[in-house]
Amino acid sequence: MDTGNAAWMLTSASLVFLMTPGVAFFYGGMVRAKAVLNMLMLSAAALSVTAVVWTFWGWSIAYAGNSVGGIFGDPATGFLLKDSMVFDDKLGQYTAADTSGAYPRSIDVSFQVTFAMITVALICGAIAERVKYSTWMLFVALWITFDYAPMAHMVWNGGLLSAKGAISAAIGAAAHDYAGGTVVHINAAMAALIIVLIIGKRKGFGTQPFRPHNVPFVMLGAFLLWFGWFGFNAGSAFAANGTAGYTWMSTTAATAAAMLAWGFTEKIRTGHYTAMGAASGIVAGLVAITPAADVVSPLWAMVIGAIAGVLCCFACGLKFKLGYDDSLDVVGVHGVGGLTGTVLIGFFGEGTGLLAGGDWRQLVVQIVIALCAILYSGVITAIIAFALEKTIGWRVTEAQEVGGIDLADQGERAYDFAGTASSVLKEVR
Repeated sequence: MDTGNAAWMLTSASLVFLMTPGVAFFYGGMVRAKAVLNMLMLSAAALSVTAVVWTFWGWSIAYAGNSVGGIFGDPATGFLLKDSMVFDDKLGQYTAADTSGAYPRSIDVSFQVTFAMITVALICGAIAERVKYSTWMLFVALWITFDYAPMAHMVWNGGLLSAKGAISAAIGAAAHDYAGGTVVHINAAMAALIIVLIIGKRKGFGTQPFRPHNVPFVMLGAFLLWFGWFGFNAGSAFAANGTAGYTWMSTTAATAAAMLAWGFTEKIRTGHYTAMGAASGIVAGLVAITPAADVVSPLWAMVIGAIAGVLCCFACGLKFKLGYDDSLDVVGVHGVGGLTGTVLIGFFGEGTGLLAGGDWRQLVVQIVIALCAILYSGVITAIIAFALEKTIGWRVTEAQEVGGIDLADQGERAYDFAGTASSVLKEVR
């Protein structure tokens, strides 16, 4: 075991874990004041439910079990992490079952669960202000089991959509998804779109403004995401090496370019550089560079970021034209950004991309794996979401939604405006 690699991977796991609280603040600031606690709680559920499912069978389906058709692993092989953890009688402690690699497999379990957490947490932004907490918790358990874990297996564990999978072999080019363009962003965005089409719009959507209640929260969340993303991308090198160092830099360059591109687009369209736009541009750049961070040059990394900044800025307005209520633009940022980064590898991937020394086959395989991710996520999510809709239901009542989902579902408020005003009056007297 290389202790330096082990330390880096534990650090990366912790950085990626921080991304889910970052999403909570990012989304929490974007909703109205009467729904901020619920938004934070949806992210908290993504953390806790995913951790339990991953420990029981999620890890095994994704990485431990023998592959079934290149789609999912056997849930029994790594059930309750029995393939990864052992009790050492001499030490009197649990430790890793295998320490022969660059770092123990037990650390990989920890690193990979944080990816599952952030992926499902991304979805909740689309359904903000109107879904039951209980339904969301059950959805997380089902979606991690039947969607995320199999998708991770297909892309990152030698399955159907991997570089060594059947699709890559048939096309003659190795599919590439470095850290989650398909598994994380396209997957989450498609799931988000399916759910919002099933559960419907918020009351007042399209007729009244839904303004963010706390823009500093949004900016804080964006900066936390950027910080955590270093574990996400640099950690996906799986070693403290030169690739980790390069992906740290390509991630930063692409994200900066995206923020600037979004800002310039806004300035042309509205006359302002907004803080909301800066935060959204940051996330768009992070999303787009994720699948490509290790195979594109610094120039192409910034080009990918800039393209994503412009495209995502325009895409976020499509929900009003198309009539679907994606509350916090999960589809516009993560769907469009993830698709952009995944496909552009086919143009800019060093030595394989159409414009960087390769041929057309890399572009074809990138498009195909993106379409497969969209199809798989759409079908599985539709089955789960429809089942929940027809049984326990997704929505709170209209009265609860109007009065504030924080009171309806959590029984508390984020801000006691009345109590604050009363205290001020007493001090004045």
